[in-house]
Amino acid sequence: MLLTNPAAAALNDLSQSPIVRFSLLALSSIFFLVDPFAAIPSFLAITENADAVRRKRMARKGAFTCFVVLTSFAIAGQLIFRMFGITLPAFEIAGGLILLLIGLDMLEARRSPTQETHGDTEEATTKEDAGIVPLGIPMLAGPGAISSVMVLVGQVPTLWHWQMAAILLSIAFTSIVTYFVLAAASRVRQVMGETGIRILVRIMGLLLVALAMQYFVNGITDLGLIPRR
Repeated sequence: MLLTNPAAAALNDLSQSPIVRFSLLALSSIFFLVDPFAAIPSFLAITENADAVRRKRMARKGAFTCFVVLTSFAIAGQLIFRMFGITLPAFEIAGGLILLLIGLDMLEARRSPTQETHGDTEEATTKEDAGIVPLGIPMLAGPGAISSVMVLVGQVPTLWHWQMAAILLSIAFTSIVTYFVLAAASRVRQVMGETGIRILVRIMGLLLVALAMQYFVNGITDLGLIPRR
């Protein structure tokens, strides 16, 4: 007779919790799309002639800008849906397509044009302070991250629901980690190396493609085109 492992049973119950599942979905989708590790090469190029103090200040501005932009869209998401008459299924499908394109670029270990257009890094090196634009937006808080936040917000019944708290905490956590990664960008690149960073970006890209397909399937299911299980 097999005995049930209490720890395994508790872990299984925890993984089935709607709060845990939604929180992990929110954190993974937002973090993978902000992707501070993929921004390290561009950040180092932008701050090539900056001292350690200015580099940390620029990393702080970039992370704070990312936090403000994503939080603003999270809070105003429901209003935007109502104002433009956008349904959640339509945004899930559109968001899934955007995430798919970004994920495919990440599988090749390169930044998507929606996150960083050609010439952004070169232009930023001539700016006195590029922490807000283009680092904060669109390199960190780009269309993909904004779309993901909007799709998540579309599933929230009210502004004061626990799901909204999970989204805001995920944005805050991602912004904090982004600051520490960029502030120590030189050290991170030395420890991980270019190959390590590329491998990590590819893994994130693979998970992002799977997440994009899930958004797409959810949108089609919500439209009633395929039966809900």
